Amino acid sequence: MTMLTSPAITPAENEPLSLHKQERRKLITVLGSGLSGTTIEFYDFFIYGTAAALVFPALFFPNLSPLMALLVSFLTLSITFVSRPIGAIVFGHYGDKIGRKKSLVLSLMIMGISTFLIGLIPSYHAIGNAAPLILIFLRLCQGFAIGGEWGGATTLITEYAPRNRRGFFGTFVQLGNVLGLFIATAVFALVVMLPEKDLMSWGWRVPFLLSIALLFVGMFIRSRIEETPVFKQNQQRQAAQSVTQKFPVLTVLKHHRKAVFLAMGMRMGEIVLGWLTVAFFMSYVTRELNFTRETALNGLLLASFVGIFTFPFFGWLSDKIGRRPVYLAGAAITLIFAFPLFWMIDSGSVKMFMFATTFCYSVGLGMMFSVQPAFFSELFDTSVRYTGVSLGFQLANIVGGLTPMIATLLIAWSGGASWPISLFLACMALVTILCVCMTRESYNDELNALKK
Repeated sequence: MTMLTSPAITPAENEPLSLHKQERRKLITVLGSGLSGTTIEFYDFFIYGTAAALVFPALFFPNLSPLMALLVSFLTLSITFVSRPIGAIVFGHYGDKIGRKKSLVLSLMIMGISTFLIGLIPSYHAIGNAAPLILIFLRLCQGFAIGGEWGGATTLITEYAPRNRRGFFGTFVQLGNVLGLFIATAVFALVVMLPEKDLMSWGWRVPFLLSIALLFVGMFIRSRIEETPVFKQNQQRQAAQSVTQKFPVLTVLKHHRKAVFLAMGMRMGEIVLGWLTVAFFMSYVTRELNFTRETALNGLLLASFVGIFTFPFFGWLSDKIGRRPVYLAGAAITLIFAFPLFWMIDSGSVKMFMFATTFCYSVGLGMMFSVQPAFFSELFDTSVRYTGVSLGFQLANIVGGLTPMIATLLIAWSGGASWPISLFLACMALVTILCVCMTRESYNDELNALKK
């Protein structure tokens, strides 16, 4: 079978730095586009997660008991599982049919505007039930946009990257998670220092309104990118063979169904650990352990700062030894630390909380999350890569998005004991290990080779 490659973009194994100057500039622009877009995406996501844990229960659901208000607030956090897969299908469809760039620009615009508007919603006391309804609507818009953002950015970067550096360059997509978390946590760490009255009246709005600045930066960078050579070659091949593909999602479900479910399964341990770390711990340590909000946010700040260095390292390592060993190591660490993680946090020691959060996020989660862009992209044909990657990634959020609510219910059910959450995390890590074992190694694959 003939494989189409782009010699200018994909250098020989023994010449990893042989990109021409102009092509390097294109690659840098693409890396900047992917990084800026996912930074905005995850910034928007994390400020919502933090607000949902700390202030939204009182602002939008004051007529409920504290526990129910928190549960409903977390439900608005997870409600995007309804719109994320839809966004993955819609943006994936147009991304695979007409190009990656246009879909990415539109998804970023919808995401940024929705986040900005959340910062303008009046509270429940001002407009009653309309407030949470508007919040839910804008949250669904965010989920729709996110559904196309990650898969598009992943597809764009990995299709531009040299074959023997896809893992490393793919981490620029995931660094958006780290930087978004770092910036969001830093902004909220400043905001929560305000007097309670100011925080609840206007302070919480600041992180959402500031997102408009990030949106303008991301739109400027994204407008300068070009379609990937791999996508152009695939379009030429389809035209030469008179092949037309009306609905990429149907092709994915018919020929790549196993890859979609494997990608979804591989995310289980990572996404549950991630949602516990960046959302549930905010409420858990402040409500159950009486930590201050500043302490909880500083734990995330440290974890995201360390992740800035560990994520690229794990991506680089996957280029050297393969995707599966790195991913399996992260899943194994998640399994092993499922119970010690909460033992350390429940000790009440701030230092142990800082260590547990940082290690599990920057190492356990990092070994899985940093490898996903390259690993998932290598599972799908170019003609359906945007759709396949987006669908596999976003379907996992059905479980992930419910994690904070599930964990809160488990805590209530167990009378405050954390072992059911640890058991839940351990089971999800086992699912990840099983799915990785069922997936073949792919770090030497050509992206334009047809998958069997």
